[in-house]
Parts: sequence; C-alpha cells; structure tokens
Amino acid sequence: QVQLVESGGGLVQAGGSLRLSCAASGRTFSTYTLAWFRQAPGKEREFVAGISWSGGKTYYADFMKGRFTISRDNARNTVNLQTNSLKPEDTAVYYCAAERLTRTISILTSQYTYWGSGTQVTVSS
Repeated sequence: QVQLVESGGGLVQAGGSLRLSCAASGRTFSTYTLAWFRQAPGKEREFVAGISWSGGKTYYADFMKGRFTISRDNARNTVNLQTNSLKPEDTAVYYCAAERLTRTISILTSQYTYWGSGTQVTVSS
C-alpha cells in the first residue's frame, strides 16, 4: 500500500505559478504510476497529468497546453506538478493518485486505487 499527502496549494493571481508536491509512503513507490487530477466545485474529477513508474513517460490533458509539468523523484518518494500561467479556470482541489504496475498512464479515476486528500488551488482574476 501507499499513502499520499499533497501540499503546495494556495491562492495565486492569474498568470502566477504554484508547485504542488505529493509525498508518498511505502517502499515500493518506484513501481507506481502516479497522476494528478483536479476537481472544481460542481464538476467531475478530471485528469491533469500522469507519469510512469520509471519517470520515462508522461501524459498531459489537452487543456494543459504546456503550462504544467509533472516530475517524480523515486529516491525521495515524491511527485511534483509545476503549474505555470495559471488561469481562474484552474481553480480546483488537486489530487495525487497512484496505481501499481500499470503499463499505461490512465486518465480514468477508476484506474487508480490510492488517493491523497487533495490540496486547494485558487486562482484569482
């Protein structure tokens, strides 16, 4: 099993940046595919970005358009999401998710077993 704890959220003006981090427990962290999802009020949780267990593959939602970057540090059991050029529509709770030994990076919430409790990102206009 793995436990996930997100941090780094906050209030930022449009055009600003935040670096979200997710710290994971567990000795097999390097075998997990990791992803970031987000959920805005009244909307479904949606995929933001994912990274393979080795870190060699990444996948982003189309709406990212190069503004966000996902990375992982297996030695420190962390996965990060660098968010740049933030827009008010990026306001949401951002969640870290993990699934073990997957061959692909899924965009579906149902494909991830482990979830953090989320960190709030609020972008003001």
